[in-house]
Amino acid sequence: MQSISDSVYIEDHYLGATLGVIQQPRGLVQVDAPPAPEDGRAWRAALMGLGSGPERVLINLDAHPDRTLGARVMDCTVIAHEKTAAVFRVRPTTFKAQGNETGSDWETIPGLGTVRWLPPEISFTNQMTLHWGEKPIILEQHPGPSSGAIWVIVPDDKVVFVGDAVLKNQPPFIAHADLPAWIEALELLMGPQYRGFTFVSGRGGTASSSAIKAQIELMEEIHEKLEKMASKSQSPESTEKLVETFANKFKASAARHKQYVQRLRYGFRHYYARHYHMGNSAEE
Repeated sequence: MQSISDSVYIEDHYLGATLGVIQQPRGLVQVDAPPAPEDGRAWRAALMGLGSGPERVLINLDAHPDRTLGARVMDCTVIAHEKTAAVFRVRPTTFKAQGNETGSDWETIPGLGTVRWLPPEISFTNQMTLHWGEKPIILEQHPGPSSGAIWVIVPDDKVVFVGDAVLKNQPPFIAHADLPAWIEALELLMGPQYRGFTFVSGRGGTASSSAIKAQIELMEEIHEKLEKMASKSQSPESTEKLVETFANKFKASAARHKQYVQRLRYGFRHYYARHYHMGNSAEE
């Protein structure tokens, strides 16, 4: 567990999303959960060593299985955006692990089996503030990776958890994305409002300003390529020719490279079909 301020800690050891925890007098505010049950139990045990009040709450930054599969193991109230909660309303009650289709981390967990989802119990539409002590914690919608994507902002500590808006040395998940909104959110991070902040990536720990600039350039390039294909009325299957080009931008082992290729293949095809063939009405 890494301390990034007096009351904010992160953990990037477990498979899946970067985990966070904010100490407050009332208790611990947790950000995301590991997808593997044994990792969830280990994370809960690690949190017992943090001195704080008795209450616990878990914030899900979006609906991605890598950060929501393990919510039940954390055994506390879950908060998420209303559009994330809406995703759970149409999901089956239980999750059955199968296939390696999306290039997500949960797909690499052996013997995951059947998992019961824990839908959010508290949701909001634009912004929500937790007052569990003198330091407010702001939850704010920033669609981009998905319509229900949010940031967790701790203004007093100058820390912001940005979820999958910024990923370090791995390709983005764009199947359910809105690329112009994503780019707009990243540009906001580079503005004066977040000057001096520590940025916590959804995968890979803290991220520098240069990493955010690189993410902006990547998203702009992806958007430009897809727009160009759409202007020529190409099919969703035609996005396959983009996959290796973008996958080679990331240094990775052979196994990771294969996973990243599949992530991009799935993301390009579904994003292109949804935005340029099916329209923008398709729900996550």
